[in-house]
Amino acid sequence: MRSSKPMPGNPWPHDMAIAVDDRPSLILELLWIREAYELEPPGEDLPPLLSDTPVVIRDEVVSTDTRAKWEYAWPRIWHAAAHADMAGPGWREEFGDDAFDSDSYRTWSQRGWDAYLATLPARVEDSPEWRDLPDLIPAWRAGLRRIITIPCSGAFTRKLGENALLMASATRENSDSYRQALSMFV
Repeated sequence: MRSSKPMPGNPWPHDMAIAVDDRPSLILELLWIREAYELEPPGEDLPPLLSDTPVVIRDEVVSTDTRAKWEYAWPRIWHAAAHADMAGPGWREEFGDDAFDSDSYRTWSQRGWDAYLATLPARVEDSPEWRDLPDLIPAWRAGLRRIITIPCSGAFTRKLGENALLMASATRENSDSYRQALSMFV
């Protein structure tokens, strides 16, 4: 939302623009790969498991060596994609499309889209940003321009660079946790 001039009575600052990315494809693919192929990537500060677990793929074509390479590469690709505001390289650039050619991925992806569409607010005033506008405004003034959500279980919020927040979808949906996440920018 943005207006070229102030609108009397509208609490949303006329020049405030916040992008919300609820379906970050590069990150969703990484999260799916990790769980569908039962990868256990090394590293800290990795996101929690998906809230909608995909069907596990037990494919003999994926050798033990390939799986080990994937586990080793996963954290690096995760950090490049997430911490570069989603502009970094994705899984497909490094390993190709073959891992996604499965009913597990298609079914999981469709369920995600269906869930996303079912939860879209009917009116902009029903969005989490309007609900928590008093906490969003100071975060925006401090540099927040983009909110990225991922469908993971549990709490997860990370500041990405100078203008983005990555968080679990449930964080954004819960007013208390969303306000706490927004405070990372203040």
